[in-house]
Amino acid sequence: MKKKQRVIILGAAGRDFHNFNTCYRDNEDAEVVAFTAAQIPDIDGRKYPAELAGANYPAGIPIYSQKDLSRLIIELDVDICAFSYSDVSYDEVMSVASEVNTAGADFLLIGTKKSMIKSTKPVISVGAVRTGAGKSQTSRRIIEILMDLGVRVVAIRHPMPYGNLISQKVQRFAEIEDLARYQCTIEEMEEYEPHVLRGNVIFAGIDYEAIIRKAEMEADVIVWDGGNNDFPFYHTDLMITIVDPHRAGHELSYYPGETVLRMADVALINKIDTADAADIQTVRENIEKIRPGITVIDAASPIAADKPELIKNKRVLVIEDGPTLTHGNMKIGAGVIAARKFGAAALVDPRPFATGKLKKTFEDYPDIGTLLPAMGYGEEQIRDLEETINNTDCDTVIIGTPIDLNRIINIKKPSVRVTYSLQEIGKPDLTDILTQFAEMHKLR
Repeated sequence: MKKKQRVIILGAAGRDFHNFNTCYRDNEDAEVVAFTAAQIPDIDGRKYPAELAGANYPAGIPIYSQKDLSRLIIELDVDICAFSYSDVSYDEVMSVASEVNTAGADFLLIGTKKSMIKSTKPVISVGAVRTGAGKSQTSRRIIEILMDLGVRVVAIRHPMPYGNLISQKVQRFAEIEDLARYQCTIEEMEEYEPHVLRGNVIFAGIDYEAIIRKAEMEADVIVWDGGNNDFPFYHTDLMITIVDPHRAGHELSYYPGETVLRMADVALINKIDTADAADIQTVRENIEKIRPGITVIDAASPIAADKPELIKNKRVLVIEDGPTLTHGNMKIGAGVIAARKFGAAALVDPRPFATGKLKKTFEDYPDIGTLLPAMGYGEEQIRDLEETINNTDCDTVIIGTPIDLNRIINIKKPSVRVTYSLQEIGKPDLTDILTQFAEMHKLR
C-alpha cells in the first residue's frame, strides 16, 4: 500500500482551512496531521473539528503554535508543510521554508488551480498587494455601482473564523443583529457591518464551497472581498487589485501580493491624494513591469471627521485598524491623516498605558509606534483595548477604524469618528469597468 504523505498546514485561521477543504479533506494520498497558527493571537490550542474535517478525520485535527514547527515536523514524521497564510515578506516566507527543509520536510505553496472553486454566477474579486491598501472601501464602491445598475449582488468575505468553528461553517450577515449572533470580533465587525448597513448581504465562514452555493441562490453576481493580500478562493471573471503607494515596492516583495497583481485585470492605485509622487511613479512602473498594458485606475481615499473641532490643537490618541498595523506594517492610516489634516498638537503614545494582551501586541510588533491597534479577537482583548484607551493621557481619541468603537466599548474621553471612502480620479473609472462587465455577462 502506498504510504500517505503526512502534511502540516501552516496558517492563520483562514486560507489554511480552505486549502485543507479543497486539497486534502478527501485526498486519500495525504493525511493532514496538524495545523499551525501564526499572526492572529489565541487561535492555537484548538482543533479543526471532525464535523468539518470529514470522514477521514474522526478525531479532528489539532492546531499548534507555529513556534513549535520544527519539533512537530520531527515528532509527527511530516513529509510536507503547506504554507497557507498571507501578507508575508519574501524573506520571511523563505525563512520558514528553510526551517521546514532543515527539519526534513518539503515546503509547498498551493496555487490557484487546486484551491479555487467554480461558481455558477459571475465573480468579481477584489484583492490587494498588502493588508490595508483599501480593499474594503473598493468592494463597497463596486457593490454600490452594481446595485445602481440594478444587479443583485452578494458579497463573500475572506474568512476570519476565530471563534466556534462548527457554528462558523456558513455565516450570513443581513442585519446588525447577525454580528452578535455569530459573536463577531472587532476585526469581523469592521468588515461585515458596512455591507449590512448599506443593505446588501455578505457571507463568510469556513466551508467556501457551501458558502458559494448559498450565495448563488440570492445573487446575479458575486463580489469576493479579499483579506490581507491573499488571492481569491473562487475562479474569477474580473480581478481588481489594489496597489498602495504608501508602501511602494511591496507589490513585488510580499507573498502572495505579487500573485494577486499578476492575476489582475484592473490595477487600482489608491491613496494618491496622500502619497508622494515618486512612490506613485514607482508603483506605476512596477505594475507595467509585470502586467504590461493592464487597465490602471487612479483613486483617492478622502477622509471625513464627525467632530474635527475636537482635534485642532489637541493631544490625540489615534486608533487604527488592527491587522493593518500588525502584519500590514502600516505607519499611517485614516486616523493619522485626520490628525494632520485637522491640526492635532501631538500624537500620544499609548504604549506606557497598554494593559493585558495589548502589551503583548506591542512586543510582537514593536514598529507600530505611537498608534493603537484596534485589537479585539476576544472578550479579553476588547476589555484590554477599552482599559488602554481610558488609561491614556490624551485630550481626544481619534477612531480611524471602519466601525465606531463607541458601539462596542465605553470610551470615557471625547472621541472623533473618522470615515473614508473610495474616489476614482479620471477615466476609466469603476463605473466604466462594471458597466461593461454587466453588459458582457447580460446582468442588466
